[in-house]
Amino acid sequence: MADSADTAGLLAGPGGAGGIGGVSHSLNVGGAGGAGGNAGLLFGSGGAGGNGSFGETGGGAGGNGGSAGMLASSGGAGGSGGVSGILGGAGGAGGTGGNAGLLGNGGIGGTGGDSLSGNGGAGGTGGIAGPLFGNGGAGGAGGRGTTTGGDGGVGGKSVLIGDGGNGGNAGPGGVTGNAGTGGCPGLLFGLPGMNGLA
Repeated sequence: MADSADTAGLLAGPGGAGGIGGVSHSLNVGGAGGAGGNAGLLFGSGGAGGNGSFGETGGGAGGNGGSAGMLASSGGAGGSGGVSGILGGAGGAGGTGGNAGLLGNGGIGGTGGDSLSGNGGAGGTGGIAGPLFGNGGAGGAGGRGTTTGGDGGVGGKSVLIGDGGNGGNAGPGGVTGNAGTGGCPGLLFGLPGMNGLA
């Protein structure tokens, strides 16, 4: 697994991006991406999660996005899952989007990895919006598979004011995966996220 990124400065600053997982050309699964770093205490966006890498028997999972600062900013995007090779195995799952601060949008979920001889990876879940205002992050699309496509990720929810994130599209395959469900709207105002396309 790749290293996770460090957290930003104490009060403000964006979190760093997570590292990319290592490639495997043997019988091992590809390396997972590192998690994105969290932002500073008050301000800053969360870092993006690193992408998972190729593996002959399974793709590595994408890293999760980092959380935003407490006051305002968006969560980091989840990393994409790695591709799985011809020896069987599923594509890596997409990482979960990071959660927002008080005001901000949730991070987008990572895309699921494709598989050359198995099931596509599932898309990552969208991050949760800020408690006061913001939209939930969109769920990631499912990966392409030769047997079954990956499921789309669930859209992130809004908390008080804002729209829910859209669900991720289903991955294509011999059998299409399931579309992701849209996230819930804010309690006071907002629209529910749209379900992904199957």
